Amino acid sequence: MRAMATLCLSGELMNKLEAIARAGFDGVEIFVDDLQSSGLAPSAVGERCRELDLTVLALQPFRDAEALPPVLHRKMLDDVKHHFDTLAELGGDFLLACSTTREDASSDPLRAAGTLNDLAMLAAERKMRVGYEALAWGRHVFDYRDAWQIVQQADHPALSIVLDSYHILARELELETLASIPGDRIGLVQLADSPWPRGQDLQALSRHRRAFPGDGELPLERFLMALDQTGYQGPLSLEVFSDALAVMPTGMAALQGKHALESLLASKNRK
Repeated sequence: MRAMATLCLSGELMNKLEAIARAGFDGVEIFVDDLQSSGLAPSAVGERCRELDLTVLALQPFRDAEALPPVLHRKMLDDVKHHFDTLAELGGDFLLACSTTREDASSDPLRAAGTLNDLAMLAAERKMRVGYEALAWGRHVFDYRDAWQIVQQADHPALSIVLDSYHILARELELETLASIPGDRIGLVQLADSPWPRGQDLQALSRHRRAFPGDGELPLERFLMALDQTGYQGPLSLEVFSDALAVMPTGMAALQGKHALESLLASKNRK
């Protein structure tokens, strides 16, 4: 399945969904900020996705969840229940949680694993799933290898790891560990290119200058070849924050993204 996150495109949410469908994508990640700013009921958004034959792959992101002080942890669990309610209305079953940036979060990976186990249990009660992603600027977890260890420690079938090419390649992390992760433990793979990141602020670069595959300098083919070794058969989704795309016509950007993704896959397959 080929997918695109709504955050890639300019314009109103419904226009984004229509452009993604017209470009030939099968799935969509619904960005929480897009949904909130639209003022639309999640049920209406979900119905439109079904009319367009778009699978709602994920609601994302659920921020700053893990290893919080007890009072904040309890509040976080209440908050995630609302996210699961929204996800149900959208007609999806996958919530993407990214590693925390909070200063008051514990650095103990066992605490993080405990949080993710709590989230996974709540998800399983609703026949849903949770994916955990290491942000390149995470407070304590900024490396996919650490995220994978925490997912393993949490040890719940409703929990998986999310792999984002930007967060991995921008930190120039080795890919041998990625190649060893079982494909059925990978919940989602997100793709983005960018200018060469060395010496740059990774968060600022990510927020403003990501690019579609082939429009940057990251070794995406190497990333995909490592991914092939996992046996992963799930969706590939474009997640591109970009000031340039934010002013590009919605339909044009969606078509450009689809062409870039297919070109990347064709190039990788020729290797």
